[in-house]
Amino acid sequence: MLSHDRVWAAIDALAERYSLSASGLARRAGLDSTAFNKSKRLSSDGRPRWPSTESLAKIIEATGASLEEFTGLVEGLGGTASQPRRSSVPLLGFAQAGAGGFFDDAGYPAGQGWDLVELPARATATSYALKVQGDSMLPLYRNGDVLIVEPGAATRKGDRVVVKTAAGEVMAKVLDRQTAKSILLVSLNPDHPDRDIPMRDVEWVARIVWASQ
Repeated sequence: MLSHDRVWAAIDALAERYSLSASGLARRAGLDSTAFNKSKRLSSDGRPRWPSTESLAKIIEATGASLEEFTGLVEGLGGTASQPRRSSVPLLGFAQAGAGGFFDDAGYPAGQGWDLVELPARATATSYALKVQGDSMLPLYRNGDVLIVEPGAATRKGDRVVVKTAAGEVMAKVLDRQTAKSILLVSLNPDHPDRDIPMRDVEWVARIVWASQ
């Protein structure tokens, strides 16, 4: 049965399943860190306050969970003891990503012998990981955080993406607009400028589907 208590219990269970607090889960999903606080679950007059469908969609996407996994938690199936399926994906640094010879034309890692990273999220055969270097992606991503990216995944306005230019520059930004002629990227860090790049200068665009925090 769908109830206020079960939905919030499922959010708590999902956070625990991915080794996060409720506030950590909210931050990973790009929400206010207090969005899932227990004090926010009831209004000032004591009426139940439900999470929005947008918030639920964001935490499912941010953790890499499936809708079925979340609804199973709502229904009390699996509980918090059930562990998510783990995946191992190739791990590169941003400097490697910017160098030549590490990717094919579609933006997939080329060659063999990559370091691997295990992540508590679903991954496809084409997913790979990039380790953040430096502070250009603060406050969302810190030095040492790992981003899981999916080349070829459909992108839309507001998605967090990694873009590589023909000049070898690799950057993580928010997609604002993409046309046949150019791509407009919004910087995560206000100290760094937004970028409007001609598509002829873009080698590939990959959507960020998960990030360690």
